[in-house]
Amino acid sequence: METMDKPPIPPNDPTTTPRLRLSRELVLRTALFLADRDGIHALTMRQLADALSVKAMSLYHHVANKTELLDGLIDLVFAEIDLPSSEDGWKTALRARSISARAALIRHPWAIGLMESRTAPGPATLRHHNAVLGCLRTGGFPLPATAHAYSVLDSYLYGFVLQQINLPFNTSGQAAPVADTLLAEMPAGEYPFLLEIAVDHVLQPGYAYADEFEIGLDLILDGIERLTDGTASVVRR
Repeated sequence: METMDKPPIPPNDPTTTPRLRLSRELVLRTALFLADRDGIHALTMRQLADALSVKAMSLYHHVANKTELLDGLIDLVFAEIDLPSSEDGWKTALRARSISARAALIRHPWAIGLMESRTAPGPATLRHHNAVLGCLRTGGFPLPATAHAYSVLDSYLYGFVLQQINLPFNTSGQAAPVADTLLAEMPAGEYPFLLEIAVDHVLQPGYAYADEFEIGLDLILDGIERLTDGTASVVRR
């Protein structure tokens, strides 16, 4: 399998740019655009070939099959995530990495379910995992604690993005019509705490659900720090 350094993200639709010589990078970049536009389930080798104005068989010189295509796409997504540097301190580095990862997954929401499922990860994927593990290890985490910390951190990251992209609103303005419908159907006095958070928090000017990410992230980072000083206990059954 060919390796790829982190290439720049194309600013335009690659299917409308002048015809370029077919390459693995062009195939993957075009597939990435189509997956973002239409969803990963709509992406087929025939659709990709049509977008590139080539015969489908031409693609197989660059990606052997759909599985290899997906491996390559996930590697592109991982390549967009900033690698943590242990020079910044593990907490600062992993905070920045997690914010960058969330931004990449918001750009490519179809990727969440595939990020950890690849059995033939590409070089960007491997570099990413190695850098995160290295950041934790050089930051003082024992080996088992490193595994625990990485699992907790990414469970929060993936879970938050899934919730964000599936919510029917993100800002107070977007929430207003949703809240109006819900509040109109609620019996008076039946759900006081739900009413309170809707009216006094979500519907207030300046509210954005995305802001919750960094608040939760800091709680997670503070929590996993306990794994380095022995105050966190692990119960095995």
